[in-house]
Amino acid sequence: MQERRIYERHIVILPTKLETILTPGEKKVFDVETRNISIGGVFIYSKNLSIFQEGRRVIIDFTIPSGNFFKYLADMKSIMECTGSMVRSTSEGMAIQFDEECEIMS
Repeated sequence: MQERRIYERHIVILPTKLETILTPGEKKVFDVETRNISIGGVFIYSKNLSIFQEGRRVIIDFTIPSGNFFKYLADMKSIMECTGSMVRSTSEGMAIQFDEECEIMS
């Protein structure tokens, strides 16, 4: 399979809140973890996200640890909150493509 990623992925595990609207007026927040991240997207680890289908819209809030974390993502701009859509899922979790490049805010 040919690699289609534009941006370099970094293996980074971050506590993350994933918010989505299930039905009109009903939003749900999931506590999950990232497995890898890039400027353009993130892979979320979770085996209990079967309600998500391709195209599902999400808001992602990352918990950024202090220390040397930023050296891994120096090419990004804010990674506090990003919006995006699920583009694929596996038995281990799902891939989210960001609507736009996320930025890191120090």
